[in-house]
Amino acid sequence: MTGGGVRWLLLDVGGVLEMVDDASWPGQFRTRWAAAFGLTDEEFSARLSQADLPDAARRTGVDDEYWGKIGATLGASAEVLASMRADFWDAYCGSLNEPLFDFLAGLRGQIGLAILSNSGDGARQEEERRFGFSAVFDPICYSHEIGVTKPEAEAFRITLDQLGAAHADVLFVDDVPENIEAARALGIRAHLHVQTADTIAVIRAAVGGGA
Repeated sequence: MTGGGVRWLLLDVGGVLEMVDDASWPGQFRTRWAAAFGLTDEEFSARLSQADLPDAARRTGVDDEYWGKIGATLGASAEVLASMRADFWDAYCGSLNEPLFDFLAGLRGQIGLAILSNSGDGARQEEERRFGFSAVFDPICYSHEIGVTKPEAEAFRITLDQLGAAHADVLFVDDVPENIEAARALGIRAHLHVQTADTIAVIRAAVGGGA
């Protein structure tokens, strides 16, 4: 993707701003905690599927209900559930992609910086506590707060409305090909993130050589 003149940079979180493998950590988390409860992965998943969990990816204010139902279906003590919940967020958030974050922070005042992320209820608080995203990005559009997930077109439309931007004003960066394809289908410029250095180079070109 080439060409300058974008007014907004719109970033995904997991796998882009955060160094975390979203394809592998949920399975690793499941295996780790299935073993802790003396269950197989399949038994653990079956228990959770029977727990009538709220849709934490598209609803806000359900975090405590979500984890309470997990605790009940597993027969977990409050202490064990708290440990499991903390482990989940550690795995979910991973570590900060510091080179990319620092580069973007250096662009503040030159271009709009925003986030569009599929998320779970509680992610805003956990990621803010760890990484302070709100100091650099505004708005931050989480799926659990806007009620829709990527790659659905509505997620992008809601975000563009919050930006007050036209499709061509935005460069979207994500590590999931389906999300990139969805953005491009709407006329949004998009870059598939694989390597941080390449992403920085693309962003630098898109903003006209800044930073």
